[in-house]
Amino acid sequence: MKRLPISMEISPTVENPFRGELFSIKRLEQIAADLAVDHQKVNQSKQFHKLLPRLKDNGQVLVAAYQSLITAIRNERSVSPAAEWLIDNFHIVEEQLREIEEDLPVGYYRELPKLNEGEFAGFPRIYSIAITIIAHTDSRLEVETLEGFLNSYQKITPLTIGELWAFAIILRFALVENLRRLASIIVISRSEREEADTLADELLELAIKQPNSLLTFIKKRLGRRKQFGSAFVEQLTRQLRDQDVAIAPAYEWLSSQLEKQGTTIEDIVQAEYQKQATAQVTVGNIITSMRLLSTIDWNSFFESVSLIETLLKTDPANVYAEMNFVTRNRYREIIERIAKRTKTDELKVAEYVVELAQNVNRIDSIATRHFHIGYYLIDKGLDEVERKFNYRPRFTEYFSHFVLKYPTASYLGLTLVLMSLILVFFISTLTILGASLPLIIIFTLISIIPASELALSVANWDFTLMIPPRVLPQMDTTLSIPENAKTIVVIPTLLTSERVVLELFEKLEVYNLANQDKNIYFARLNKII
Repeated sequence: MKRLPISMEISPTVENPFRGELFSIKRLEQIAADLAVDHQKVNQSKQFHKLLPRLKDNGQVLVAAYQSLITAIRNERSVSPAAEWLIDNFHIVEEQLREIEEDLPVGYYRELPKLNEGEFAGFPRIYSIAITIIAHTDSRLEVETLEGFLNSYQKITPLTIGELWAFAIILRFALVENLRRLASIIVISRSEREEADTLADELLELAIKQPNSLLTFIKKRLGRRKQFGSAFVEQLTRQLRDQDVAIAPAYEWLSSQLEKQGTTIEDIVQAEYQKQATAQVTVGNIITSMRLLSTIDWNSFFESVSLIETLLKTDPANVYAEMNFVTRNRYREIIERIAKRTKTDELKVAEYVVELAQNVNRIDSIATRHFHIGYYLIDKGLDEVERKFNYRPRFTEYFSHFVLKYPTASYLGLTLVLMSLILVFFISTLTILGASLPLIIIFTLISIIPASELALSVANWDFTLMIPPRVLPQMDTTLSIPENAKTIVVIPTLLTSERVVLELFEKLEVYNLANQDKNIYFARLNKII
């Protein structure tokens, strides 16, 4: 596979855009397989390249480029087609910068597996994947291409749940990075053209007033240059071509200098035209891809490329696939949590969960509740999975388990402890102030009720923070209600007059027309007054 050099350090030199040979989808899938072989060694080292500082720098460079191009237009200077793309769609670029900063927190980025070796050593593995896709599609992304690449890659090297979720935001970052490199080239080319225009005006004026000093002047201005920018040469020759014969010495001197460098004016001009056309296409592709990434349903995309999702859908109870996205994602998060804390492969955890459900299915056909993988992820079977992988819960998890196991004792115990602390504080304060024993006893008896109220408030607040709500698993009924879950919606009403009766019937008809599922029924529970 052709490697793509990349330098992520901020440098005064202009970096080349991400470009490689353009491939078909099938060829890209072969590239993905080759890349997966090289990406099998990853780590979670604390020493890694940080992308967020680069993101801020990219934003500054792009804003500066935009302002420079706007200034050129206001001064009635022409800009390249690629620059026009950037100017017209800069609001999309700004939106991408905001989304990347919001969706890629430092903690999340730190947990992404980093490559140990190669050109992208120290960078997230998923970033290398994104750059490879962008380079070999000239930044023109399509959903089919992305899915095919990731599916082919994961046949050899599976990606983690976190990497797949990060894919969207890393793609955005890679597009912004590529646009930054192109914008830098566009601005430099714009500066070269302005310099060429200034020099051409001076040469033309000198050709009229002092034609004999023309050659001396151009040697003084350009004689020390070791290399000429293609935009400078193209603009200067275009300005000088077909001018007065007096300007010919300057044109011939420039031609001779280029010949010493092994090229010609014609070659450089042709290369500049080609560079402008290529830049226009690439910038256009970047903007189009940015728009595409904002329209993709990333929940569906994630599940289409997730190996964990494919495995969990083999649920022996045939329930998992029928659940809604929130519930499925909750199951996957538990697998991710166990794998991350025990440094185990996520697929191994998922395989063990499915295996437990399958074994119960074969052994005990009556225990239907245990057929479902959810029993081993959010129910009592979770303890068995955690023991298998030597999972060590955090303190908050210990606390939650203890409270849920002994809810009454935990609640009353914490309330009594808090109330006792409050009373001890009151008694200590009175003692320090020199209150007599009878006064302390009377005050303590009076303070029991307010102290208990305060303790209950604090206990309720503590339990709300420490114990998250336990959401019930839900089936997906967005398309239709299944036969075994027929539902009747009963609307309680008070019939106070004939007009109210007519209005209720009209509303009932509207509800029915808005929910035309054969397994949903509507009824009224009337009370006549």
